Amino acid sequence: MTILKIARMGHPVLLRRADEVAHPGASELQKLIDDMTETLADAGGVGLAAPQVHVSQRLFLYSVPEVRSEGEEDPPLAVQVIINPALEPVDDEMIPRFEGCLSIPGMRGEVPRYKRVRYTGYDRNGQPVAGVASGFRAHVMQHEMDHLDGILYPMRMTDMGRFGYEAEMVKYGVRT
Repeated sequence: MTILKIARMGHPVLLRRADEVAHPGASELQKLIDDMTETLADAGGVGLAAPQVHVSQRLFLYSVPEVRSEGEEDPPLAVQVIINPALEPVDDEMIPRFEGCLSIPGMRGEVPRYKRVRYTGYDRNGQPVAGVASGFRAHVMQHEMDHLDGILYPMRMTDMGRFGYEAEMVKYGVRT
């Protein structure tokens, strides 16, 4: 496997809608998924979208670490793959959370996201997946989906006073 280079904010691949994956179960996609899995682990993140590794394809990885799990409806999850995802809110309930991004290192900002989303797509083997995600899982899925649509989290922020350097936020006791 190979650790891939992560695209940084401002890179054109991050600012456009990614292309649909023509054959979700294709064998050539497996190497990309394996490399993205290794890259995500190396970076210590919870999600990674293909555009973040300079590949304009509609697929992302996500996980729910045990420390981020919010209970029975949001259990811990090892790295999951979703290809050609579609997300839609279950209702209008939103919650703000601080988030960061491997493509915007060292920064964090508070972003409102839907508390629950319905998702559909394909797993790494090209098999259909569908369900409802809530809590942290819903939040990270929405963040990664935004990458597939050319949106970076600061574009979703409603209060830029809640955006800053992670080290400064920790220093001054802002809960992130």
